[in-house]
Amino acid sequence: MVPEIFNLLTPLQRRPVEEVFEELFCGASFRVERIVSSGQATPEGKWYDQRQAEWVVLLSGSAILRFEGETEGRALNPGDAVNIPAFCRHRVEATAENQESVWLAIHYEPVENG
Repeated sequence: MVPEIFNLLTPLQRRPVEEVFEELFCGASFRVERIVSSGQATPEGKWYDQRQAEWVVLLSGSAILRFEGETEGRALNPGDAVNIPAFCRHRVEATAENQESVWLAIHYEPVENG
């Protein structure tokens, strides 16, 4: 089998109403996905609260990410990355409306300390 080469920054064919989540590959305890946002945000009052930890990097566009307990979100620009622990409540406050914001996310099982 010959591996496929693809570009993470290839634009979508159409501007979607909702964010696009594309699983790129996965293993026994991890999943890698490309997320494409185009002006979307987490619905008001909703928080992501995931069982797995998530490392995410913003490859293009811009976004504002907020963690529970913060009064203001944190601006993200291309190249900015964050490791979000399991069960750390967070939300996307905004993404660029005039261009696609492309994220690369790795969801993984955290190592137990102890």
